[in-house]
Amino acid sequence: MPSLAVVGAGLMGSGITQVAAVGGYDVAIHDVGEEQLGRALDEIEKSMRRLEKKEKLTAQQVAEALGRITTTTDLESAARDADVVVEAVFEKLEIKHEVFRRLDGICKPEAVLATNTSALPITQIAAVTGRPEQVVGTHFFSPVPMMRLCEVVRGVKTSDETLARARSFAEDLGKTCVVVNRDIAGFVTTRLIVALSVEAVKLLESGVATAEDIDTACRLGFGHAMGPLETMDLTGIDVFVNASRNIFADTVDPKFYPPELSVRMTSAGDRGRKTGKGWYDYS
Repeated sequence: MPSLAVVGAGLMGSGITQVAAVGGYDVAIHDVGEEQLGRALDEIEKSMRRLEKKEKLTAQQVAEALGRITTTTDLESAARDADVVVEAVFEKLEIKHEVFRRLDGICKPEAVLATNTSALPITQIAAVTGRPEQVVGTHFFSPVPMMRLCEVVRGVKTSDETLARARSFAEDLGKTCVVVNRDIAGFVTTRLIVALSVEAVKLLESGVATAEDIDTACRLGFGHAMGPLETMDLTGIDVFVNASRNIFADTVDPKFYPPELSVRMTSAGDRGRKTGKGWYDYS
C-alpha cells in the first residue's frame, strides 16, 4: 500500500487521515503545533469509536488504523518518502503556495501532490512548483468518513498518469469520483452549493423565511440531506465566504458574491458549529 502524508490537521485533514488509515495506508499527518495534532488524533479516535459502536468497524480495525497514523510538526519527515501528499490547509492561495513550494523541494520526484481545495484553481497552486504535471485536486467532502464523493480536478498541466493515480487513491478510500476536466474556480460542486447558499442567505437577511424553513424546503423539496445554511454551519461560514470570494474573483459573476450578512457573521466570530453559533445556536 502506498504511503500518504496529510498536511493540515483540521477537520478535513483529520478526516482524510482517518479514512486512509482505515483503508490500509500508513499516514503521516503534519501541522504546525502539537496541540493541533493532539486534537486531531482525539477526534479521529472518537470518530472511529462511534463507527465501532455502530458495528461499521471492529475494535481490531480501529486499533490497527490508529497504529498506522503518525503525527509530526516536521514537514520534511512527513512528506519526503510519501507516495501521495494531500494538502488540507486553510483556503488561502498564499498559504497553499507556501506549502507547495516547500513540498516541491521535499517530496520524491514521482510523488503525487494533491490539494483538497474546494474553490481555488489547481493551475494557480501548481504554478509555484517545478512539477505542475504532478499536482492535482482531490476535493473530499465533509465529514470525510461519511461522505462518499471526491472531485478529482485536473490543472492545465496535470498529467493523465497523475489524474489516474489520484483517482485510484480516492477510490482506495471508498470514494466515488467525479472528474473535473476544466480547472475553473469552484469546480462543479462548490459552484453549485455557493450559488444556492448565496441565495439562501439573501432570503434569510431579507426576511422572506427563517433559516429552519429555508433548510427544510431544500431537504424535503429537493431531497438534500442537509439544507444550505446547515451545511454552511458544518463546514464553516468563513469557509463559505472565502470560497464565494474566490469564485467571484475568477468569474466576476455577482451571483457568487458573498452576502453582507455572511461577511458580518464571519467578522463577529459566529462561524458555525466550530464556534458554537452560526445560522443556528449550538451552545
